[in-house]
Amino acid sequence: MSTSSAGRAKRSGRDNPGYRCAECGWSTVKWVGRCGECQAWGTVMDAVPAAAAPVTKARAAAQKAQPIGEVTTENAKTWSTGVEELDRVLGGGIVSGAVVLLAGEPGVGKSTLLLDVASRAAQNSRTVLYVTGEESASQVRVRAERIGALRPRLLLAAETDLSTVLGHVEDVKPDLLVVDSVQTIASDAIDSSAGSVSQVREVAASLIRVAKERGMATLLVGHVTKDGSIAGPRVLEHLVDVVCQFEGDRHSRLRLVRAVKNRYGPTDEVGCFDLSEVGIVGLTDPSGLFLSQHENPVPGTCVSVTLEGRRPLVSEVQALVAPTAANNPRRATSGLDNSRVSMILAVLERRAGARLSNNDVYVSTVGGVRLAEPACDLAVALAVAGAAIDRPLAAGTIAIGEVGLAGEVRPVAGVGRRLAEAGRLGFTTAFVPTGTKEAVPAPDGMIVYEVPDLITALSRATFPLVGNQGSNPGGGHPDRPREEGRGRR
Repeated sequence: MSTSSAGRAKRSGRDNPGYRCAECGWSTVKWVGRCGECQAWGTVMDAVPAAAAPVTKARAAAQKAQPIGEVTTENAKTWSTGVEELDRVLGGGIVSGAVVLLAGEPGVGKSTLLLDVASRAAQNSRTVLYVTGEESASQVRVRAERIGALRPRLLLAAETDLSTVLGHVEDVKPDLLVVDSVQTIASDAIDSSAGSVSQVREVAASLIRVAKERGMATLLVGHVTKDGSIAGPRVLEHLVDVVCQFEGDRHSRLRLVRAVKNRYGPTDEVGCFDLSEVGIVGLTDPSGLFLSQHENPVPGTCVSVTLEGRRPLVSEVQALVAPTAANNPRRATSGLDNSRVSMILAVLERRAGARLSNNDVYVSTVGGVRLAEPACDLAVALAVAGAAIDRPLAAGTIAIGEVGLAGEVRPVAGVGRRLAEAGRLGFTTAFVPTGTKEAVPAPDGMIVYEVPDLITALSRATFPLVGNQGSNPGGGHPDRPREEGRGRR
């Protein structure tokens, strides 16, 4: 090959940009469906040939740098949204110029909550612009009438073009901007459909720039993917100031809002809401939703206290053990992690001698709450053990603790807050891990039993044991004969 041909081939190979990941910038010479760097799917696109990089020159700043102690904090003050539970999650309220991203599954109540927030802000003499790209103005008007959100200072615009939305902002000059949703707005400057990675990045960057320039609080609605993560580029979560996840089962009225990222407050707070036909209402004391009402104690039930952020929630676990003739007994859970429940069943059978291998076991929570915290392990174990022998726990009993594979009950965090909440609701007996009473005083009127292991907890609950760790250190059923000479040659 001649020198000129080699030069042309070299230039064409150098000038050919190949493909580049829109998330992390990883490049490759051929298209792939998954990025080899960040492992994101569908983000590898044709790369635009880069021109010669210009040299950035220094220029005089419009405002000189000043000592940090002289910087004013007037623009960083919070104002209440009017929804107490949302203020709790945001860290006391919303900051002027802050951009909040609220993401959640379809139908969970994002639009209803933000319409209620917009109405309360307009009622407090603030100008609010509500931009809807998913519904028509008439549909939003009907919902606003249903939840009582009609306010003169609440302005509504049904737009999907970014330039038009920015034009509305110029005309209205709102104190609060609500965009529902960021995936439905598109810019003419980007040659792609609405909701694509490049469009979401451009729309979010433009809205954030306007919000910072005007000191305008902005609430953005975001979609989620099928695995629950926020749709769009990962940079969207980095650009905004606050990221909130809206969670809830569509078969339950309970909704939870938790902060994943918050530049102005904590990320360990959770807001509880009740979604009904007349709107969405904050729940300052939601513990009663997760307890069943029985005149007398029922076998197979046990109450625990879980921590959602820093808020203790009293929740009830129910279990049912039913004989079966099937070769593979069924294990069904609702509101609990299936693998963790299976582990607790194995510990009960091996360490406590509970005969569950010939029974179907069903374990569920009350009120649609999801318990993913290990502190509820002891309550699950006591509920299953009570259902297996058809004997109830004493009334007013709670159980807190993580159960290990060796049958031990491990300490958990926040026991003081858990016991205080249980005492406030009238519980009189508590099973807790060893060492709790020394660090946390028991509430007035509550008897606290420290249980080092599952066997002790079952004994305190007056559940007769099938197995006995003292006489059967290997676990299993004590009445099952061991093979003679096992382990010998």
